[in-house]
Amino acid sequence: MKTDQPIRAKMVNNWLDIIQQLLFPPTCILCGNPGQAGRDLCSHCRLQLPANACCCPCCANPMDAVAAEADRSCGRCIGRPPAFDKVHAPFLYQDGIRYLITGLKFSARHANARLLAQLLTEHVGQNAQRPDCLMPVPLHKARYRERGFNQAIEIGRNVAAETGIPLDLTSCRRRRDTPHQSGLTSKQRRRNIKNAFELVRPVPCPHVAILDDVMTTGSTVHEMAVLLKNQGVERVDVWVCARA
Repeated sequence: MKTDQPIRAKMVNNWLDIIQQLLFPPTCILCGNPGQAGRDLCSHCRLQLPANACCCPCCANPMDAVAAEADRSCGRCIGRPPAFDKVHAPFLYQDGIRYLITGLKFSARHANARLLAQLLTEHVGQNAQRPDCLMPVPLHKARYRERGFNQAIEIGRNVAAETGIPLDLTSCRRRRDTPHQSGLTSKQRRRNIKNAFELVRPVPCPHVAILDDVMTTGSTVHEMAVLLKNQGVERVDVWVCARA
């Protein structure tokens, strides 16, 4: 009987998806045309999304095609190796992707989180090692009350639903309400985020993927990776929708 339960649950979910698409057919968030492949994105707008095709193999920082083809890490990763092992960032923080991320973060357009998660899941499914758990970058409780939600968690919940990877929302917390990182230099960002996180319980996973919406310098995820590595996590990857 127990072996039939996952099959039945999957069948129910498939029927629910079919009914939802019949009653509420997908519509492209970017242009309003009919969506494709069950997503709120049309094929034309999908082709226009700014792919992060040439980038550092470690931090996914955009690079020129020649450097990227050589598969060498960027100067920043060579000079100051990050605590994380690899960043997966399928898009650049431009155009349609920027619209989707800012619409989610500042206008609470939660449909954007589902689409961003679908696009991220597609990329990591083809390019990333499967982690033991996903850990969205936490917000400080004051910032959470102000915004009402954490965009990294909203994306993470959808990625977890797509992949079946467990979501860890409780092991790491932000203990300082740091000022916004935007507008700060790399050095200022590192100082601003220093010791901003703490682990409140052990993470019994050898491989963790930190998840966020966008990565700029990597200072935030580096701090989290330092904590996780010091606690005994063997591998820490970073999954973000876009690289700035």
